[in-house]
Amino acid sequence: MVEAPPGEPPAPREWVCRSEDLVERGKAVLFEVREFRHAVRAFVLRIDGQVVGYLNRCAHVPAEMDWVPGEFLDDSGRYILCAIHGAAYHPADGRCAGGPCGRGRLTALRVEETGGQVYWYPSRDIRPPAPAAESPP
Repeated sequence: MVEAPPGEPPAPREWVCRSEDLVERGKAVLFEVREFRHAVRAFVLRIDGQVVGYLNRCAHVPAEMDWVPGEFLDDSGRYILCAIHGAAYHPADGRCAGGPCGRGRLTALRVEETGGQVYWYPSRDIRPPAPAAESPP
């Protein structure tokens, strides 16, 4: 779990999924967020019993990484792979493990698993999605 930055007031958490929806090193759960007012997809995975969350964006080139929605891990389940560029990341902390990501890393989200539910915490730069525009009466 990514901790809140020192001095930053706690943000209200946002529900993502039920704990049982995340199988160890299995398919991720995708959800929408806004980063700097731009719609971006994010995901959560269960790795070594812990839930981790990242923006669905390669550090090499800002493109979504899953080859099929929610499928991020290589065949061995050891690395998160960018299906477009082949960049590999350590799932526990998002650090580049090889390929064109160099010294980059995935953008982590602060996530929490409690009471059988998984939540993420908005930050100054990553917020919940904008509400859908209401249609005129």
